Amino acid sequence: MSNKTSHDSDVSFIQALAELLRQNDLTELQVKRDYGENDSLNVRVSRQTQTLVQASAPAVAAMPAAPAAAAPAAPAASANTDPASHPGAVTSPMVGTVYMAPEPNAAPFVAIGQNVREGDTILIIEAMKTMNHIPAPRAGTIRRILVEDGGAVEFGAPLVIIE
Repeated sequence: MSNKTSHDSDVSFIQALAELLRQNDLTELQVKRDYGENDSLNVRVSRQTQTLVQASAPAVAAMPAAPAAAAPAAPAASANTDPASHPGAVTSPMVGTVYMAPEPNAAPFVAIGQNVREGDTILIIEAMKTMNHIPAPRAGTIRRILVEDGGAVEFGAPLVIIE
């Protein structure tokens, strides 16, 4: 029971660090907590720069090359607006590592153009060795995937766009 309580407080601690990072416009924060012999917590929270977001966008936009109407609209939208401000953006509820599939070499949870229902798992974020299934907050179609499998994500970062 105390391990669960410790885990919950660690998750709250990491979320507080992410908020501190955002509020103070820091790019990275690293903390080590020692709980006792062979028991510690090392946390490094870092913010992705705008360059990284833009670098991943062309790879995502290149994937739906088949529909002629969708290809020109995606780059224009990403050039003019921040994906986090999009009304269909699903943002990260925590800091962690993104996994697009339930296990290595398995099919991804979602793909661009796929319809999802409210509550469907769209990806997993691993935080503190816990796999957190991230559900679709509403029904719709996956228009953009803004993260890469195995990549780091911060609290509040846009993950996907559902329209």
